[in-house]
Amino acid sequence: MSSTTMKLGGEAKSGSRIGMKVGYAVLYIVLIAVAVFQVYPLIWLMFFSLKNNQEVFNLSPFALPSPPHWENYSKVWNAGNIDTYFLNSVWITVAATVLTIVFGSLVTFAITRMKWKLSSLVLGLFMVAMMIPVHSTLIPLFSMFNKVHLIDNPLSLILSYVAFNMPITIMILLGFYYALPKEVEEAAVIDGASIHTVFFRIVFPMTSSVLATTGIINMIYNWNEFIFVNTFISSDKFKTLTVGVQNFIGQYTTDWGAIGATLMISILPILITFLFLSDRIVEGIAAGSVKG
Repeated sequence: MSSTTMKLGGEAKSGSRIGMKVGYAVLYIVLIAVAVFQVYPLIWLMFFSLKNNQEVFNLSPFALPSPPHWENYSKVWNAGNIDTYFLNSVWITVAATVLTIVFGSLVTFAITRMKWKLSSLVLGLFMVAMMIPVHSTLIPLFSMFNKVHLIDNPLSLILSYVAFNMPITIMILLGFYYALPKEVEEAAVIDGASIHTVFFRIVFPMTSSVLATTGIINMIYNWNEFIFVNTFISSDKFKTLTVGVQNFIGQYTTDWGAIGATLMISILPILITFLFLSDRIVEGIAAGSVKG
């Protein structure tokens, strides 16, 4: 009986190992298929940006450019004013992201660490703001910015980005702040630290991981935003990359290769940033989850 039992047990373990290997193989096949499905549009856009109009319309969408028209990139960078749009996208994105992180951290610190009657109401208002559609605010914002002479001014974009990104930033920071030990802050207060010292020198550095997450999310939104730029900005000197692509759409002709090159230029910076910092997003979200 013992030898038979051992034989059956060995067969069961062998079958289990085979089942695991088959399961892993199926999983890897599915993951590879999903990866190819998601990466292929970027590869297709790369090929598209290296074609001229004749190749775009006469060749198959899956055909390789022959020869590659690298001059599309030099054309959009020099003649298409894309260099100005690129720099505008960079500094507006960075400014709005930094302000959102600082203001969001201050609000979250006040809600989680200070005792005041309207803290729950303020938090509720920020959470309700997440449900407001962006498009429903365009006319009121345009009217308000027009009255204070901020139309065709980058400040209108920065203020809009900060306002609309504050709720999601606070929501991500909230769980992390609740999980922070208060003993460190209490010890600092006993040693004579002011509230500003506690925040800027103790709490703010402790939240670096979750701040990286909120920063990346804000950067992606600000970099890709289109509707506010298209509504509030009319001068070429203040436009960003997302609306710069319209320069190559004419009344009678459209330079599709230049449009593809512009889209590639606009995608690459945020894609590279995401690839290098994607681990921080997962780390920050995990750190920001409520620990019970």
